[in-house]
Amino acid sequence: MHAGNFVVQTSEEPESKRPFCVLVVDDDPSIRRMIVAALRRDGYVFREAPNGKEALDLMRSEHPNVVVLDLMMPVLSGWDVLQARELEPELKEIPVIIISANRAPEVATAVDKGICAFLPKPFDIGALSALVRSCLTPGSSTSVHATPIDEAEAPR
Repeated sequence: MHAGNFVVQTSEEPESKRPFCVLVVDDDPSIRRMIVAALRRDGYVFREAPNGKEALDLMRSEHPNVVVLDLMMPVLSGWDVLQARELEPELKEIPVIIISANRAPEVATAVDKGICAFLPKPFDIGALSALVRSCLTPGSSTSVHATPIDEAEAPR
């Protein structure tokens, strides 16, 4: 950009060149680390939260491109995050992938509330990578339910 006789260069990259930001929300730090390590090769940047309260704070301040959200957490659960998301238009625009060992019928309700995908724990990291890519694709707001894998195949 030009400012008088000077050329000013900004360090900000155009929106299209910035890496996608993935917010990983799980109370288990080992699961967060595994997800970040596995998805890092896809070129994303990451934010992490150990509970729903911190997740909502980061969603409001950082505006991640997608959220990978556990349901059962202390302080504020993933269910609470989904409720708050319903009430705030800016948050509702952020795609959410639920990862949870919870296979209760309430999960179907979450899918109906416009989450991008549900991936039951234990999950295949390749399936999560594909779902993140799918949720980042414009016009891919259809809900997906991924099939659980056997415990023996789960990432450790």
